[in-house]
Amino acid sequence: MKRVLLGAAVPAMLAAGILLTVARASGPARLNNDPNVLWSIVHDRCVPNQAGENTPAPCAAVDTDRGYAVLKDRRGLAQYLVIATDRVTGIEDPSILSPAAPDYFGAAWHQVDRSLARLGHTMPRETMALAINSQYGRSQNQLHIHIDCLAPNIRVALHWARPQIGHGWTRLVLNDHTYRATRIDGNSLDGAYPFRRLAASLADPAREMGEHTLVVVGTVWPGGRPGFILLDDMVKPLSGDRAEGEELQDHACRIGHFEPGRAIQEQPYQQAMLPD
Repeated sequence: MKRVLLGAAVPAMLAAGILLTVARASGPARLNNDPNVLWSIVHDRCVPNQAGENTPAPCAAVDTDRGYAVLKDRRGLAQYLVIATDRVTGIEDPSILSPAAPDYFGAAWHQVDRSLARLGHTMPRETMALAINSQYGRSQNQLHIHIDCLAPNIRVALHWARPQIGHGWTRLVLNDHTYRATRIDGNSLDGAYPFRRLAASLADPAREMGEHTLVVVGTVWPGGRPGFILLDDMVKPLSGDRAEGEELQDHACRIGHFEPGRAIQEQPYQQAMLPD
């Protein structure tokens, strides 16, 4: 099991040229894949099908008023993606910081029950996570948030780290990568706007946002208040860290084998199921 440590500050961000080198060297699969597949699925199929035939297929849901579609990912039993229906490239896109931007993370948390339905049982909110990868840690150039189970070792690590996490930023080491963590209170993410929280902590958001990843994990704070842990990592070329927060999720959802009988006692995440 990986350890969670309160770490020292990481080195300052390196030059953009080095970052580009890391991105280009990130593997043959990245170079061979079409980075516009998600955009094509949502724009050319899901949105027109919803408008013309009142069915979102192949997506599970389309809400153009709120600016997102929901698609079952091919990987994993329970992984879904919340995808922007407008042309938004990713975390670096300046439109996500607009006052009129859709509440993508708020929408994504409302889709957690889809993942739980695939597993066949509910689970504590601490077992589920949302993740968006950095510009250098993704294969698709259309904003999408991964919804899936949290890796078991990360759940244990965050459980013990909770007392040290406040409304400022606290450094944690997770999977050998240095993250920053901050606290969000509330049962839902509606109006929490993690993108804006990240931008507010950066000296130059327009330049820096693309080098960051965000992960949101459900939690229950000491004392029993529901909330979330917001995690941020940034690209570190020398260590090979591409800021791919999806690494903290487990697409095999092994945690689902450990916890189904404890869901009700541990304040499970419960909402009305949305139709597929």
